[in-house]
Amino acid sequence: MEASALIRPEFWEGAGPVAMGADLPAELPGLVYFRTSGTTGEPKWIGLSRRALLVSAEAVNRHLGVAAADCWALALPLEHVGGFGVAARAWQAGCRLEVFGRKWCAPEFVEWLGGSGATHLSLVPTQVHDLVAGSLGAPAGLRAVVVGGGALAVATGRAARDLGWPVLASYGMTEAASQIATQGLEMLEQGYTPGPLDLLPCWEARGEDDGRIAIRGGALFDGMVFREGGRWKYEERRSEWFATSDTGVVEGRALRVTGRADTRVKILGELVDPLVVEAGLAAGIAGGFAVLAVEDARAGHRLVLVREAATDPAAVAAALAAYHAGCPGFQRIGEVVEVAAIPRGPLGKPLRGELARIAGLRAN
Repeated sequence: MEASALIRPEFWEGAGPVAMGADLPAELPGLVYFRTSGTTGEPKWIGLSRRALLVSAEAVNRHLGVAAADCWALALPLEHVGGFGVAARAWQAGCRLEVFGRKWCAPEFVEWLGGSGATHLSLVPTQVHDLVAGSLGAPAGLRAVVVGGGALAVATGRAARDLGWPVLASYGMTEAASQIATQGLEMLEQGYTPGPLDLLPCWEARGEDDGRIAIRGGALFDGMVFREGGRWKYEERRSEWFATSDTGVVEGRALRVTGRADTRVKILGELVDPLVVEAGLAAGIAGGFAVLAVEDARAGHRLVLVREAATDPAAVAAALAAYHAGCPGFQRIGEVVEVAAIPRGPLGKPLRGELARIAGLRAN
């Protein structure tokens, strides 16, 4: 599907099912389906109503002050809800949509963006990293860059701000039609920090007993499709509240995301989230790396840092030394493994199972 189809009334007034980047049975409920993966890695398709997608679009536009005279720029895959959401916001606001319709290349993107007249933009951390690595300044007129699809390292966010990129941290997921909480424009008046995040007006959130974030709102998914016994199965969402796989703290309308419930492992009897450890190391390591939890006969699990060959070994060693100086023993990283490149998905997220295989590790 072309992005131009999403800024026409025919799409939003339609009633049939639409699968973004997938072939699904035609008899499914009339939702828009996006492919994602569960904690097992098995693919599933999340079904969102057109109304839910527009509720999300309206909430984002209101939060960021988007008006009809503005312009959203699209530089994310349309088959993912983050890219789709950009087009939905342009339709909802009645503003222009400009599409960077080519393979990602930071210098080419900046040159294109400068002539687009874009005021608002969504990027993932990998793209922001590339802009910073290339010392590429932001064009004039850009008022907000929402960064989703993962946490943006504080050092990268601050460097991006120094280059003129008005980056704002956000938290979202496919099941929520993209954004759940996003920093407000007032956060651009101070140095970049990853939190707290403001819940968008269409959402309520609460903390569950196990620490997970639960959400309720008009942009929540209707159901999901998956394979079971060789056949497609549609399963409707039955609860008003949806418990995410993310842990965090909800204080009024402010949200702090602390980690992933489904990535935590036991090391010497203590719960550890490798992604939290990875985020803590990001400020000191320039380049591609990931922290994996590997099965260990004695400790249950152990942490391994996998780095790309292009990273500076001295910088990695220094970052590890600083980290180990303040971390408890069960959170120590006992091994560093080098790989040529870290495999990543379309939005730049590390494919951790594939990475473990490449690195010769038995990851959790």
